[in-house]
Amino acid sequence: MKRLMNASIVYEVLGLIGGVFYREFTTLSVVHTHYLMLGMVLFLLLVVVKKNFHFVDNKVLKYLLFYRIGLNLTVVMLVVRGVVQVLSLDASIAVLIGIAHLILGISMVLVLISIRNCIKD
Repeated sequence: MKRLMNASIVYEVLGLIGGVFYREFTTLSVVHTHYLMLGMVLFLLLVVVKKNFHFVDNKVLKYLLFYRIGLNLTVVMLVVRGVVQVLSLDASIAVLIGIAHLILGISMVLVLISIRNCIKD
């Protein structure tokens, strides 16, 4: 449970840094919200769910690692895209952003299925 709480704190700090950064590059506002909602809030909610359902095992930890990779890849690609737009450079990274979002979605579904499997009727 401490691991989930630490992840929540890390994503809170990253979200705040993203908020400061986007004030300089205004098109990057989604970096701030991605880290706060998909990072901090998700891991905070997982702390509460874990306490009630004890769903975290080695398989779920792998899903959460997959999720964290997807989240950080998404944010990195959003930062790159935002900087490219602001500086009027030419680069197409939409495919990488799409892949990162796909990783996020798949891992989120796997975690939700793991939680569902631990709920007793």
